[in-house]
Amino acid sequence: MKKQYDFRSGRRGAVLRAPSGKTRITIRIDDDVLQWFRDEVHRAGGGSYQTLINDTLRSAVGSAARTLEDALRRVLREELPRYRATSKTSSARR
Repeated sequence: MKKQYDFRSGRRGAVLRAPSGKTRITIRIDDDVLQWFRDEVHRAGGGSYQTLINDTLRSAVGSAARTLEDALRRVLREELPRYRATSKTSSARR
């Protein structure tokens, strides 16, 4: 090891750039939750626990959107008939 190193041409920042479409963040996750993801990846024979977390979050977001859409469709199906206006032609014939 040298006594001194020359950092004049050094650059700050991440050593490896994040791939396009990815953002590097810092997040705090409970130890037991993180361990569960690591154990799942190990049980599956390897891989990245971060990818598993990302896939799980993506699934939850998609599921929430579907749940909201389903709820809106159900409400519209149940409530819309109450507010349907009769057409002018049918009321004129009466």
